[in-house]
Amino acid sequence: MTLDSRTPGGPLAEKWDRHRFESKLVNPANRRKYTVIIVGTGLAGASAASSLGELGYNVKSFCIHDSPRRAHSIAAQGGINAAKNYQNDGDSIQRLFYDTVKGGDYRSREANVYRLAELSVNIIDQCVAQGVPFAREYGGLLDNRSFGGAQVSRTFYARGQTGQQLLLGAYQSMMRQVERKSVSLFPNREMLDVVVVNGQARGIICRNLSTGEIERHAGHAVLLCTGGYGTAYYLSTNAVNSNVTAAWRAHKRGAFFANPCYTQIHPTCIPVSGTHQSKLTLMSESLRNDGRVWVPKKNGDARPPQQIPENERDYYLERRYPSFGNLVPRDVASRNAKVVCDEGRGVGDSGLAVYLDFGDAIKRLGESVIRMRYGNLFDMYRKITDENPYKVPMRIYPAIHYTMGGLWVDYNLMSTIPGLHVLGEANFSDHGANRLGASALMQGLADGYFVIPYTLAHYLGGTPLAPVTTDHEAFREAADSVQCRINRLLGSKGKETPRQLHRRLGQLLWDSVGMARNDAGLRKAITEIPRLRDEFWQNVSVPGPADNVNKNLEYAGRVADYLEFAEVLTLDALHRRESCGGHFREESQTPDGEALRDDATYSYVAAWEFKGAGTTPELHKEPLEFEYVKPSQRSYK
Repeated sequence: MTLDSRTPGGPLAEKWDRHRFESKLVNPANRRKYTVIIVGTGLAGASAASSLGELGYNVKSFCIHDSPRRAHSIAAQGGINAAKNYQNDGDSIQRLFYDTVKGGDYRSREANVYRLAELSVNIIDQCVAQGVPFAREYGGLLDNRSFGGAQVSRTFYARGQTGQQLLLGAYQSMMRQVERKSVSLFPNREMLDVVVVNGQARGIICRNLSTGEIERHAGHAVLLCTGGYGTAYYLSTNAVNSNVTAAWRAHKRGAFFANPCYTQIHPTCIPVSGTHQSKLTLMSESLRNDGRVWVPKKNGDARPPQQIPENERDYYLERRYPSFGNLVPRDVASRNAKVVCDEGRGVGDSGLAVYLDFGDAIKRLGESVIRMRYGNLFDMYRKITDENPYKVPMRIYPAIHYTMGGLWVDYNLMSTIPGLHVLGEANFSDHGANRLGASALMQGLADGYFVIPYTLAHYLGGTPLAPVTTDHEAFREAADSVQCRINRLLGSKGKETPRQLHRRLGQLLWDSVGMARNDAGLRKAITEIPRLRDEFWQNVSVPGPADNVNKNLEYAGRVADYLEFAEVLTLDALHRRESCGGHFREESQTPDGEALRDDATYSYVAAWEFKGAGTTPELHKEPLEFEYVKPSQRSYK
């Protein structure tokens, strides 16, 4: 199968306008005849539901939580990028495009990234109109701050809770459509399969998490907005309920999975404190605006930070990257933290932490200014660690965060299953091998508010769609398949809990497919993952009923999917023998330890086709061409 990105022709800056003009439309009076299923109610899902509901489509929105306000989008604290250039410091759509392509280590599709930069300015206007309380300067204009990978201030923020405020704006817009009955909301539902009829995505099978009922829902198109797969690693910054199930089940129905090895490690997380943890807590990247990262110069220096004089501190990011300093991209900051800790200069009881110090900023600006900018983040850190970051430096260490890989989509956000569109973090499209901070919120809202209304109309307006009901054989087959898997889980009478097995998988992935990867470790993981998967099915314990609330059953189903997905994740990392963004192969690095790409061999999107459980998937390649930003060794020095 040839992967066709369906990227429009013409100059880069004109592609999206040209594509919108050439796309088919759906008459306003006909939109109510179409039912659109949207799975997920985070920023991408809520913005898509509100936009399509406003346009007049009949929208069914499915939420895994009891309320859309609990989507993991609320955890994106630091801000959202947009090329408004309010600071008059040299920003532009072209510069945001350049920074994003470079920050993605030249592994993203140029046309998609330019569209994202172009739409970024519209997102801010949309959100301000919704009442999102962005921070403002003294004169009343929206304020900006810097984020990693940029030398301009383009990040709009609402203290340290930007994601929450943006989600509330999208949620309120969606609930307005719920009240108008153009959107039907289905909370406490988990999608367990995509229904494909005549090669087209025509519905979903989901489980009512309150009653256990297996439900069938038919539509004319399906939109997956279900986030990333970072929780495969067990400990991550993601909410425990975040999972890969929806995307993985779609993959097994024919949607290619692209670049799963591109998993982002966030450098600014509260370090692991023990085996009792089920997740890690993110300290926003925005803290690196005013916080300085350092470790002692001397190995094994266990003195409290206040007792270590300035001349015995190593501000290693400022030393190694004078142009960007503490605001280097996340992959660079994370690898450098690992290096200094591996050298024996890490801090804290475990030695797996570095300091993020606000002492200089508080002296320069005053505690009140720091409190205004980051107060809720400081409060959260104090509650978790019982340390006062206004008085002592924070301790941070990298952790699994965002996933740049996801289901393959074309320029229209459609997967290799016609009618199945994928939005936000669930797709692979815009970030390449590394996401710059404050770009996830930008992509999710751009996809939902401004891209999918056009591309979905183009699909619906130009595709014959025969009438289909939930009595169709494809719905019966999918529902039976879901029920059989549930029965198999409940029928297992083993002795280990899903959480115990998940923790073992996560440790294996972190050790072998984490911050640094090598051939031997990846081959070891490829061997051990199938063994662990077999052990899961033979020895997992899933008590409780199928026809009621059963958190054990929910969790077991997700772990079963992680154990299948992990093999593709590792296989993708093994085949890509280059270092690129969040994928760092120890065999491929520059003399000074930076990522070394192999553009001649690996300048493509790796899209994997499911060939059956336990069977090696087939690799398809979408070549990447760079006409406007020529690949070069990525440097932040």
